[in-house]
Amino acid sequence: MRPHIGYAAMLERFPPAEAVELAALAERHGFTGTMASDHFQPWLPAQGESSFVWSVLAAIGARTTGDLGPGVTTPGFRMHPAVVAQASATIAAMHPGRHWLGIGSGEALNEHVVGRYWPEAPERINRMFEAVELIRRLFQASIAGRDIRFAGQYFKLESTRLWTMPEVAPPVLVAAGGPVTAKRAGRTVDGLITTGAPDDDRLAVLLKRFAEGAREVGRDPSRMPKVLQLHVSWAPTDEEAIANAVAEWPIAGLRIPRGDIRSPFDFEHVARTVRPEDFAGRMLIGADPDVHRAGIQRALDLGFDRVYVHQVGRDQRAFLEVFGRDVLPGLRR
Repeated sequence: MRPHIGYAAMLERFPPAEAVELAALAERHGFTGTMASDHFQPWLPAQGESSFVWSVLAAIGARTTGDLGPGVTTPGFRMHPAVVAQASATIAAMHPGRHWLGIGSGEALNEHVVGRYWPEAPERINRMFEAVELIRRLFQASIAGRDIRFAGQYFKLESTRLWTMPEVAPPVLVAAGGPVTAKRAGRTVDGLITTGAPDDDRLAVLLKRFAEGAREVGRDPSRMPKVLQLHVSWAPTDEEAIANAVAEWPIAGLRIPRGDIRSPFDFEHVARTVRPEDFAGRMLIGADPDVHRAGIQRALDLGFDRVYVHQVGRDQRAFLEVFGRDVLPGLRR
């Protein structure tokens, strides 16, 4: 059976109209969905873009037929969870059965721009799960046609509902980078999102903990989405693929925590230390399509239901053609 391999539209790297065109082109080459990044600033100044993900998702939905969602958005800093819920419900109403809501705990690069106190990681994770609770309760009440109130530790909501709501609420997927968050996600949300390379031992641990959390509350983890965003660097030569990784996506090679870095110019400074050897085990790099096919297959064999591929090189069209012809047809579930 052909697996679900989607395209990662990185809005910090391409203007919105081009990102929409690339998502449509990806579908024509056999990719089956779109994950669009939610950034207020790019990682690096040279990337040069950062469009509003909800506007772009609406346009992508009009040009494609596959699933679509933000990978990932963060409620509670730039936008109140209720506003995120409204944006998600609107996309789901426009494109029934296609939209999923990916939620993360956030990074200072995008969320600290509003100038609020930037909490430590444990508080950010607690805020995320409280935001998820608010969003899910708002979805449920709105489908039932009733108002709700919410008073949590971090967020409040006056008596209200979403007046535009699909018949079925979009599934909520949480981004997890550690086992504790993954297990908590298994207990509370519809699915898991993470990022990494297929040879990263951390991925198997996350899937295991997610499944444990689901089973603790009587849920079947085999029926819950498990999503991987996979960064790859393909080019006509190995040398060009390595050079593109270093120049275009040094983020994957950073060996320091990045959640507290606040400026693209600060990222640019620390990225100068990244060398080709820093990508070992963190990204699929090379000219041979079979290398990429084997890597994606390992991710599927590990237990991921969906893989959204981000090509770090600038030539997205050549990548889509090569992967559509030489990589996707050889993948199996």
